[in-house]
Order: sequence, then C-alpha cells, then structure tokens
Amino acid sequence: MSSRIRAGNVKLKRAYEPPAHDDGTRILIDRLWPRGVKKVDAALDRWVKDLAPSTALRKWFGHDPARWPAFRLRYAEEVRQHGEQLRQLRALARTNPITLVYSAHDEVHNDAVALRDFLLSRKTKTGH
Repeated sequence: MSSRIRAGNVKLKRAYEPPAHDDGTRILIDRLWPRGVKKVDAALDRWVKDLAPSTALRKWFGHDPARWPAFRLRYAEEVRQHGEQLRQLRALARTNPITLVYSAHDEVHNDAVALRDFLLSRKTKTGH
C-alpha cells in the first residue's frame, strides 16, 4: 500500500457550507467551534482540536497573507508534535475521502489549506 495520499482524497470546506454526500469523513480542524454553526448542521464525523494551530500561532498569523509562508512553517512544526493524531488522519486519507472543515473567511490563507498541503507533502513524517 502506498504511503502517499491522493490529492483528491483531501477536500476543504468552510463550516458555513452545507455538507455534501461526496465529502467523505468531515473533520473540523479549528480549535474553536465555528461561530453560529449548530452541531447538527455541521454534520461532522470528528473534531481534531489538537491539529489546529495553537492560540498563540493563530493570533500571531491573524490571517495576514504577508505572514502566510512563516505561518505554514510554524504550523507544520506544531502538527508534527501530534504524531498519533497525524498518523490517524493520514491513514484515513490514504483510503477514504476526507473533508477538512474550517471557519476562516480567507479560503486561500488558512489552517485547512496548510494542513492539506502538509498531509499531501512527503515532508509529513520526517520534516525534510
């Protein structure tokens, strides 16, 4: 079995968008619950708070596109600290479609994009 995750197996969706049949396993990756979203409407299968950016990193980033490259590096270091949850998420994504659910308004510079890219990269396990 390949250790690579197919790019099509990892989707992104804002928490404010309705769930779809092809979402696969829906996983909230924010540390905080999305404002105004009812749990029943979110239709989540999992909530992995530990893989969300730390409060300090989230506040430092502030969704400032100028800080995006540094945020991605710092966030990757944080994610590596949660090896077991990362292994579980990777194992699931290797065999099933998953949707990383997030609440950020910016659909380009957010933790879901960074986590998806991290999962799809070869740097996930070793960091280099």
